[in-house]
Amino acid sequence: MTQTVQHDDAIQVHPNSDTVDAPALSIAGVDPELGFAGGETQVLGLTIALTAAGHRAELICDPAGRLWERAVAAGIRCHALRIRNAVDLAAGIRMRAILKRERYDVVHFHTSRAHSMAPFARGFAPALLVTRRMDYRPNRVFAPYLYNRAVDGVVAISGAVADSLAAAGVDRQRTTVVPSGVDCDHFRPPTPPQRAHARGALGISDGEFVISAVGALEPRKGHRYLIEAIAQLALTASSVKLKCFIAGQGSLRGELERAIAQLGCAESVKLLGRIDDPRELLWASEVFAMPSLKEGLGVAALEAMASALPVIASDVGGLREVVEDERTGIIVPPARPEAIASAIGRMAQSPALRSQMGTAARARVVKNYSMATMAARTLVLYRACVRKTQEEGKEKDRVK
Repeated sequence: MTQTVQHDDAIQVHPNSDTVDAPALSIAGVDPELGFAGGETQVLGLTIALTAAGHRAELICDPAGRLWERAVAAGIRCHALRIRNAVDLAAGIRMRAILKRERYDVVHFHTSRAHSMAPFARGFAPALLVTRRMDYRPNRVFAPYLYNRAVDGVVAISGAVADSLAAAGVDRQRTTVVPSGVDCDHFRPPTPPQRAHARGALGISDGEFVISAVGALEPRKGHRYLIEAIAQLALTASSVKLKCFIAGQGSLRGELERAIAQLGCAESVKLLGRIDDPRELLWASEVFAMPSLKEGLGVAALEAMASALPVIASDVGGLREVVEDERTGIIVPPARPEAIASAIGRMAQSPALRSQMGTAARARVVKNYSMATMAARTLVLYRACVRKTQEEGKEKDRVK
């Protein structure tokens, strides 16, 4: 039997409450983005997990996007929908046609452009949900209507995201915190040969201490401060052979390249560009850094922790919920390169500390942030929303 526990400010769902005799659901996820970032990782992982559990889980997405490509390769049925912007009326009409034809129990909108389609779906599925992944406050004019009236449930990936929604006027009782998940079988500690291969592929010499970071090269990710920290360490900790690899692409690429040159750390910091799978980069690393200025949760940090890496993370958003300071990593103030440098220095000087934190990090992710747990929690919320709308429909019929 599904379990939903009400608290004063949010709905909490238990991941182990779905049963074999509960009916399978028909679910559509809506994600029209062309790129493939952390959000798309979650959408695809959730869809695959729901399909594996016996549900009809499909995607409505852009056929030119990388999510479509990967989903089709994974055997997921996809329906084509291009959404140009938040006022794309034609896209809303096309989506209605898909929903009318396919008759889903749940439609789950996963990104900002997808959210704009939610009002078009009212009446075309029993339950509508949206996921909010960013920890900055949404538009106070549009947010109360979208989250309080246009949909039946709101998923926030962290308490920080739930707080930002509440600050924008969203009813806290409509928001359920379901943290993002990680494939803990894929992201795991490497064997010695796997680690040696990963380091060799990156040209890492014996004795080099590797810090990795993965994320879009955009201001909110704070990569400039990590680069400044490495430059500081190159001057003050010359006995440590540091190597920092930053994976990702974005508008700041040129600016970060100039900063690396100006700070004289071109031998220590390498920008790798976009990589499809960060696993081997993590396997080659001693420490993972996430110097974000804003962060909904931090899937990249979870992947690193699942790989048994300690994480140096900014004290922002959901990162402070994921990383336990001094247990699974070190929390530092945002935009403080000297604090990042100090944390890296501590890690470099103590293999025992890194090992202890890495072990605790993986245990924490396996227990709380696996993809299976995320999918199970989401499924419980789906059932609660479907049940609620069914009960409301019966009540309306009774009154009539």
